[in-house]
Amino acid sequence: MLAGKKAIVFGVANDHSIAWAIAQAFARAGATLALTYVNEAIERRVRPLAEALGVSTVLPCDVSRDEDVRATFDAVREQWGGLDILVHAVAFAQREDLKGRFLDTSREGFRLALDVSAYSLIALARAAEPLLVPRRGSILTLTYFGAEKVVAGYNVMGVAKAALEASMRYLAWDLGPSGVRVNAISAGPIRTLSSAGIGGFKTMLHHHEERAPLRRNVSAEEVARAALYLSSELGEGVTGEVLHVDAGYNIVGL
Repeated sequence: MLAGKKAIVFGVANDHSIAWAIAQAFARAGATLALTYVNEAIERRVRPLAEALGVSTVLPCDVSRDEDVRATFDAVREQWGGLDILVHAVAFAQREDLKGRFLDTSREGFRLALDVSAYSLIALARAAEPLLVPRRGSILTLTYFGAEKVVAGYNVMGVAKAALEASMRYLAWDLGPSGVRVNAISAGPIRTLSSAGIGGFKTMLHHHEERAPLRRNVSAEEVARAALYLSSELGEGVTGEVLHVDAGYNIVGL
């Protein structure tokens, strides 16, 4: 499905991350991949994973630094000349801002969460725009239901994801004339490195499993298959959408 296409995936943290599941699905579908890492600790996890997929392009990138973003896409331009798919699976908030009351979010905590989790999509899209192949380019980001409704403990990250979803729609409008599509997947709760920082996450998993129409949680692999759909020719008519992969939880009202 992705034979001959080139994709860069931001946000692989370890072998439990959704971004890693997406990278694996893309590799199986025939894509040529590049992965990124934010620091040395993450690099030590990412490089063995890249080797397992036969990925030779592993690039440093702190998405909060414009110079890093430019350098990353300069490297992509030098190696590939163009780009078909960009996956943005990056989010961060200070641990103390994911506990207690949203009311107590600090100004710096708010700025940091919005910068890394939402503005980074804009920065990556802008840098990637000259490389994205017209009429088949695709940008995909990951969001969560906490952007739409209050999820206790999600706090400032919910606001950041709401900004991310709005940014996705505006980017879809801006890039639409060139045929580049921009979409988001709203995944149900999945055990990842990021979710470990959310207070009461185990309770969230149980609640979701009990109340979702399918009466279960979803897997990273199921999210990855949805990403494959949105990033391939199967999703060529879809842009500006939030696709829920959450066992139907988002449709339920109590």
